[in-house]
Amino acid sequence: MSAISPQLAAALADAVLAMHVGVVAFVVLGEVLFLIGGWRGWAWVRRFSLRITHLLLMVFVAGQAWLGALCPLTMWEQALRVHAGQAAFSGSFIEHWLSRLIFFEAPSWAFVAAYMGFALLVLLTWRWVPPVRRRKARGA
Repeated sequence: MSAISPQLAAALADAVLAMHVGVVAFVVLGEVLFLIGGWRGWAWVRRFSLRITHLLLMVFVAGQAWLGALCPLTMWEQALRVHAGQAAFSGSFIEHWLSRLIFFEAPSWAFVAAYMGFALLVLLTWRWVPPVRRRKARGA
């Protein structure tokens, strides 16, 4: 990583953090929208590709928590901040506020329980609002 300047590393760290917030928003808000959309009859919430992406991402997150591993995005961001000469989780305006949205202080068991509970909700949503695979037209 020595080929990039500290300023670029700081900007990349902010970009990774913004992407991390986007992933969290996709998982959390996606679940809320899948439940509401199932109730309201929105067809897009049953898209298989969207739902399998959501499910696999949540299984990955829950698995990491169960194993006590850090998220790769967190590790990447922290490495970029160190390269930029910043302490992890302190720095720019973007980093400061986005970090407050997704990082919390709690015992590790609380995160494992929360992630496993949310993963269970995601799995149950597959039963309540099952995704539908589109069949390809014949001759196409």
